[in-house]
Order: sequence, then structure tokens, then C-alpha cells
Amino acid sequence: MSDAIEPGALPGRPNELFDHRALSPEQVTSTADSALAEADAMVAAACTAAVGEGATFADVVGRLDRALGDLWAAYGRSAFMVRVHPDEAIRAAAHAADERMTTWRRSLALRDDVAAAVIRYATTRDAAQLSGEQRRLLEHWQRDLRRAGHDLPTEARTEIRGITARIVALEAAFERNVDEWSDGIDMTRDDLVGMPESYIAGLTAGASPETWRVSLEYPDYYPFMEGSPRRDLREALARKMANRAVEANRPLLEEALVLRRRQAAILGYPSWAHYRIEPKMAHTPERVAVFHASLFAPLQDLARGEYAAMSRRLVADTGDADLRSWDVPYYNDRIRAEEHGLDADEVSAYLTLEAVFDGLLELCEEVFAVRFVETAEPLAWHPDVRLFEVRDETSDVRLGWFYGDLHPRPGKFGHAMAWPVRYARRRPDGDREGGISAIIANVPRSTPGSPALLRHDDVVMLFHEFGHVLHEVLGTNAWYGTSMAEMEDDFPEAVSQIMENWAWQPAILERVSRHHESGDPMPAQLAERLSASRSVNLGSRYLGSFGAYGDFDLHIHGPEPVDLDAAMRAADALRLLPSNRGTFWPASFAHLMGGYDAGYYGYLWSLVYGDDLWSRFEAEGIASPVVGAAYRREILEPGSIRDAEALVEAFLGRKSDNAAFLRRTGLGAFSDRATEPSRP
Repeated sequence: MSDAIEPGALPGRPNELFDHRALSPEQVTSTADSALAEADAMVAAACTAAVGEGATFADVVGRLDRALGDLWAAYGRSAFMVRVHPDEAIRAAAHAADERMTTWRRSLALRDDVAAAVIRYATTRDAAQLSGEQRRLLEHWQRDLRRAGHDLPTEARTEIRGITARIVALEAAFERNVDEWSDGIDMTRDDLVGMPESYIAGLTAGASPETWRVSLEYPDYYPFMEGSPRRDLREALARKMANRAVEANRPLLEEALVLRRRQAAILGYPSWAHYRIEPKMAHTPERVAVFHASLFAPLQDLARGEYAAMSRRLVADTGDADLRSWDVPYYNDRIRAEEHGLDADEVSAYLTLEAVFDGLLELCEEVFAVRFVETAEPLAWHPDVRLFEVRDETSDVRLGWFYGDLHPRPGKFGHAMAWPVRYARRRPDGDREGGISAIIANVPRSTPGSPALLRHDDVVMLFHEFGHVLHEVLGTNAWYGTSMAEMEDDFPEAVSQIMENWAWQPAILERVSRHHESGDPMPAQLAERLSASRSVNLGSRYLGSFGAYGDFDLHIHGPEPVDLDAAMRAADALRLLPSNRGTFWPASFAHLMGGYDAGYYGYLWSLVYGDDLWSRFEAEGIASPVVGAAYRREILEPGSIRDAEALVEAFLGRKSDNAAFLRRTGLGAFSDRATEPSRP
């Protein structure tokens, strides 16, 4: 990559510190234009080199890899803004750039000239002598060309290219509709009975005097669902949440399913799920189905008892035994309070955003031998955003950067994620190009009378997403195609799931907490009660968060067309709750149209792996720098230079199994069923 100062970069600073403040819609478009033109030129050079004698890996496969890596880096300066920029015009330009750049990226393996170049190079003596990352990258290109249908007639490949472009457009529109959706309920003081003053102070004013808007944004929605005794208002909000963008997005989803099914058929796969899962750890949907079957029954056994306890409280409160989805968060919180003496407000009083975030960084510095240095001028897309340099503690070498964009605002991505702004790799001159990540969240901001106070769920989320940040920044791989960008899609969540464990440890909770008035850390007794509450309602939680969504995802991507409403009802039945008439939550299930299609099972799958990885920290020290060094070396740094299963075995010193997951979830009776997760 060139070291010239790019448009929008700050003179005298590295290009990774791109000045997002100077962005305009025109610049977003021109950045995409230039990046696509440069990528085309790089691919053309690779194809030309393959025709000549003496072509090397760097001439052909290396250039294709650079084209992809350079394009992704440009994406982080342009199309990524669709998710975070406050200016609607810039988001619109980024939306168009996103569609074009994603279409180019997904279409590369479909190109006949690219296939001819790789196939020709693969027959050369140079190719036969490859080893390590270069051999793996060539093998993956050969696999992807096969999966692109290059053994099919021209007409079939042409149809696949058209389908690919259309699916990208549908996915981009679907995601933007969810991100742009805004709704809520204006409430009076009486409506907000039971909610703490700190929560009310963080709400925006409603349309009428003396009302407050409870929106569908996370900091508004989830505390209300957990804390409000007003069942009618919980239901009204839940129905609004389940119907986000339904009119616009349902037809987009339906069309995408038809196109995916058609593409799978052209390529000779029984279903889209078979096509998508083939290169992952699980390899087949049948293996995923066996994995699900091994866990769903015991989780349902747990959930039945959990729902019975909730129903008893519902009857006592209302006389109604018909437990609904909008009751579960409220009674889950009540049970945690009653069984473990927890008061959500008391817990939040110690969880200031500043203390949690600083404590998280300090913990990672200690365990993984890194150092985070905040940059005074983040040059970011919004004043809320902070920027940190990541340095190696021993060598003081800069490893990369990460942005922190933690508060909600109109038009911003509405959930939580860590976005890889640029993947780590080596430049052609051999120097390392560090990864850049952005942690995007929607936690409360401070108010005039109070600092930002988090729910413990927010803390767990921040730890989770920071696992992705570490993974995205610390890679030591040489190529884009051997970075975590090309890792099996059902493994990366393990790297974030393992991080959640720290957020439940009493010793860690004391480290990352500070009372917003006294400045004292969370008392040991409170931290221990909070830690013990992790086991509350795990059956219903995992069925609801992972099982039902994962099963729905696999079902709709099966061999035959399905009735989406019936599939939704079946998913609700799996979690043992009735469906809510008049709602259609798949219309805002962004994972279906955001790269996790036929892959949402990966959350539960990777949770099993994450628990197994955590078992070594449990055995040798939860903050052990020795274990942390091994984890960084064997899991965080290698990217996808080896299969994920091999990375796990290198860290654990054995094959992975699900014993730790069964033990932690209280399914000890099933511990004799402990198996390798990938071979359930």
C-alpha cells in the first residue's frame, strides 16, 4: 500500500488515522470509486501475470489478496459510515458504496478471468512448492472457485452473478431499514412507576408536556422491560420491537430466500444451508441439527421449571397464568432479585461506564501484555467517539487501533458489534499493517446529574465485543485471506463468548466497578451474589437468545420453501412461549441479511467452544498472564492461518469438548454426553 497521504487523512499522521470529520457524501463516493478502480487494476495485473512464464505467488494470488485487503480498508473509510455517521446524506452515499463494494467482493470468485488465472497458476512449479500461509491461501482460492461454479456452463455462472448482486442489494436495504427505524411510546410519570430517577433522566421529552419517550433503543427498551410493573406497556413496547420495519423488510427477506435457494440449486447443493455451512467448522446442517438436538431437550427441561416459577409470580400479580414474552425479562429480574438479593439499581450504581471501560482495558493489558493509549484527536465521525492506540507491552510496537462509539443516536446501528475497519496483514514491503476495529454499542450516556450507569448486561456486552476487538487488532497473519476475515464463521464468536466469563467473576467485578457517588468498588458480597445469579434461567435464556433463532435460520434456509409465519411459530414453540399474533420479528432479525444467514447456530456452537477455552483460565488463573500469553499466541494472533479446531487444540493441549458448557449451565446430568462440539 502507498504511504501517500490520502484525501481526508491528517498530514503528518499515519493513514489509519483517517480524518472522518472531513467526510462529505462526494468523498465517500470518490473513495469507493478509487478503491474499486484500484482493485480492478490489481486483479487485471494478477490475471496478466498468470498468463506469462514464471508467475509467482505474489504475482497472482498475492495480488488478488491485496485487492481484497485494500478494498476492505477503503470500505472502512467510506461504506462503513452507513452504520455510524450522524449525517443522513453521508449515510446514503455510504449505503450506495456498501452495495457496490460488497457486490465486487462477493463477485470476485465468480469471474472467469480470475478463475483462469488461479487455475493456471496452481499448475506451476512455484505453486507446487508453496507452504504455510501461501499454500493455505491458494487452497482456499481453489475451494472458493469450485463453490462459485466454475465447472458449470456460462449461462449458469451468469445467473449466479446476477443473483449475487441482487442479494447484496436486498441485504443492504434490509439492514438500513432496521438501522433507520425509530419508534417508541410517550409515557407519563404514572406510566413510569417503578423506574429509577436515573433512568427517567436519560429519556428524551415526549411530544406532549410532562411525557417522556421510551424508545426502542437499547438503553430505553431493556431497562423498561426488566423493571416496569406495567404489563400493558411492556406488551405494547414488545410488539413495536417485534414489528420493526416489517412492511419494508418482509418482502426483502422473502425474495432473498428464493434467490438463495435458486443459487444453491444451480451449484448442486441440497439447500442454502448446505452451501453456507460447508466451509465452516460444522461442515453440514445435519451436524448442526445433531448438535442442537443434544442441547435443546435438556435446555427445555431447565426452561420449563424456570417458566413455571415466573408463571407463579405472574398469577400472584395479575391472576393470569399465560406467561408471554414481555413477561420474561421482568420476572427474570424479579427472580434474580429474590433468589440472590439483587437490586438492579444497586448494581448499576457501581457500574459507571468510565470505571467499567477503564477496568476492561486494564484487565486486557494485564492478561494479554498489551497497552492502550488514548489519542487526543480521534478524528472520528462523531464527538462521542474515542480512539485508542494498541501497543505491545514488551516491545512497545504499535499493533493497531480501536475506536469506541458507545452511545445511541438517530441513524446509528442499533445493536452492538465490533466492526473490523481494517484487517491486520503484512504489506508488500514486509512491514506489519495493524488491524483497526470499532466497538459500536448503545449504552446510556451521562446526564447533568449523573455519570453513565450501566446494567450488568451492558457490562457483559462490552466484554463480549471487546473480544472481537482484540481478535481484529492483534492478528500476525501475513495476508488478508489468512486473517480472521476468512476464519470459519462459526468460531469467531467463541473469542467474544470467552470474554463474557470475566464480566461474571467477583474479583473482576470489584476491579471494574466504582460507585458513582462514593467511588468505592463493588462490595465483595454484592459481586458474589451477582456472579451467582448467572445461573438463573439459563435454559430459557439460551433457548431464546440462541436456540430459537438458530433453528429458525436453519429451517428457512432448508431445501424446500417454508411458510415464514409457521417457521416463526415453531421457533417460538421451541423456546416454549406462544407466538404474539400480529408481529413478525424476522423482519428485524438483521443476522438473516447481514452475513449470518444459515449461520446463527454459530452463537450457541461457539459458546460451547468459548466455555472450553475458559476452562484453562479457570484451572490456571483467571487473570494469569501466562495463560493470557498462550491465548494471545494460539487464538488471537494466528487469524485463519490454520483451521479453528487446530487453534483450539493448540491452546488447550487436547481436543475440545462440551463438558465445560454442560457443567456451567447446570446440565451435570448430561456430562456423560460430553463430546467434541464439531462432532456431536
